[in-house]
Amino acid sequence: MAPADVIPPYWDEACKHLVKRDRVMKKLIPQFGEARLQSRGDAFATLARSIVGQQISVKAAQSVWGRWVELMPKLQPAAVLALAVDEQRAAGLSARKVEYLRDLAEHFDSGRVHVRQWAQMDDEAIIEELVAIRGIGRWTAEMFLIFHLMRPNVMPLDDVGLLKGISLNYFSGEPVSRAEAREVGDAWAPYRSVAVWYIWRSLDPLPVDY
Repeated sequence: MAPADVIPPYWDEACKHLVKRDRVMKKLIPQFGEARLQSRGDAFATLARSIVGQQISVKAAQSVWGRWVELMPKLQPAAVLALAVDEQRAAGLSARKVEYLRDLAEHFDSGRVHVRQWAQMDDEAIIEELVAIRGIGRWTAEMFLIFHLMRPNVMPLDDVGLLKGISLNYFSGEPVSRAEAREVGDAWAPYRSVAVWYIWRSLDPLPVDY
């Protein structure tokens, strides 16, 4: 469980590395000064929020999330499993999202996700556990690795913003393939997550939050 606003300990080291290795990062990183990636909340809440927010606007997601959380004394897997479907539908959730949230709660409640072991597990092993949950695909799992677990070397090749940012910053706006994006990311290792964050910032100066 990450406490509020934890900043990755490797960030400054990563910035030095990227500035040395990559001409675009050399220009980008200084533009954003002291801004840093921050991790908030706990694993279950973070994943539940990502399910609630699928395919609806940020504003709609916040309002549904607020109503859904109010249905429980405390947001935890057992409390979600105790909720009636009708109550959740009335809070604005689709039938499919109610099923997804229940499956998420069951995975956490039964110990099928090994939250306590994640620190010792590699990225792919964690992704494998997460994508076994209904409603969580690889992209969501990768966002979770970057924003919640603050893993330093994640390259989310399904992320539209990342591909667009690589296209603008490295290829003069020409469309890029996943293979080309992967090649750009090779130069960022072992700090791909940090470079990805700066690429997102180059498209939208507001910090990306998850």
